[in-house]
Amino acid sequence: MIGAGAWGTAIAQVLAAAGRDVALWARRADVVDAIMRAAENTPCLPGVRLAPSLRASTDLAATLAGRHAAVLAVPTQFCAEVAACMRDAGFAGDTILAAKGFERATGRLPTEAVAVALPRAPLAVLSGPGFARDLAAGLPTAIVLAAPEMERARRLAAAMATPRLRVYASDDPVGVQVGGALKNVVAIACGIVMGRGLGESARAALLTRGLAEMARLGEALGGRRETLMGLSGLGDLALTCSSAQSRNFALGLELGRGTTLASLLRDRRSVVEGVATAAAVAALARGRAIPMPIAVAVDAILHRGAAIDDTIAALMARPLREEG
Repeated sequence: MIGAGAWGTAIAQVLAAAGRDVALWARRADVVDAIMRAAENTPCLPGVRLAPSLRASTDLAATLAGRHAAVLAVPTQFCAEVAACMRDAGFAGDTILAAKGFERATGRLPTEAVAVALPRAPLAVLSGPGFARDLAAGLPTAIVLAAPEMERARRLAAAMATPRLRVYASDDPVGVQVGGALKNVVAIACGIVMGRGLGESARAALLTRGLAEMARLGEALGGRRETLMGLSGLGDLALTCSSAQSRNFALGLELGRGTTLASLLRDRRSVVEGVATAAAVAALARGRAIPMPIAVAVDAILHRGAAIDDTIAALMARPLREEG
C-alpha cells in the first residue's frame, strides 16, 4: 500500500485484518511512528485500531521489495511523482490506482500520468463509494476494480475482496476514473447548495444533472455511459453528496456559508481532490465543447472569483431543454 492517508490506511487495514500480507508506505515519519508504536494512524485516521500484522515504513524500496502488486493511494496531483519513485525502486508489478481526480496541469487521468513513469507496469483502478472510517471499522462496503482486460480485473478483485469488502470487476478504467473524479466536483456543488440553505430539492437536482455531466465526459474520453450508473458514478455520488464525512461536500458546505476557500485550505492536512479536479474538468469541457455547466460553475466559484449567488442564478437561467 503506497500512501498512508485515511483511504490508503483503511484499505491496508481491511486487507490485513482479513489475513493478507500488507506492507504500508508513508511519506511522513510521524505517521509511521504512530502506526508502529500504537497501531493507530493518529494523524490521518485517529481512533481506529490497526491490525498488529500491518507494518509501515518510509522506505519505499523496502516496502515494494518482493511484492507482486501495489495500491497507489496518494492524491492525484502526486501520482506521477510517486510512480517515478516506484520505477526507480525497480517495481514493475500490478499497480492499482486508488486516486480520484484529474491532473490540474495536464488534464490527465491518474492512469495516463502513471503510465508515463511506469510504462511496463500493468495498471488497474480502484474506486467506488466508501468512507475510510467505515471501511477501516469493517463495515460492509462495495467498490469496483477496473483493468483493460476483464480477466486481470477479476483476478485482482478476488485478491482484494474480503468478507466485508465486496469488489466488483470492470474492464472500463476510463469510465471508473471519470466517475471517481467528477463526483468530487459535484459534491462540492451540493455542499454549496446546502450551505446556502437552498434545500434538499436543489441538491437532488444537482446530483442528477451532475450524473449527466459525468456520463458525457466519460463517453467523450472513451468510457462507457453504463459505468457511470454503477458504483464509481451513481454510487459514489449518493455517498459523497449527502454527508459531511466527505471532504469535498464539507468544503462546499463551508463555502456556501460564506467561508473563503483560502481559509478552508490553509491548515488542512488532507487533500480535497475536487478543488484541483474542477479546474482540470472545466478546461476539458471547454476544449472539447462538452456541456458541463455544473463543473464549470464550481471552477468559476473556486478559481475565478465568481459570486455564489450570481453563479446559481446563471445556472437556473440556462435555456430549458429536454431531459436525456
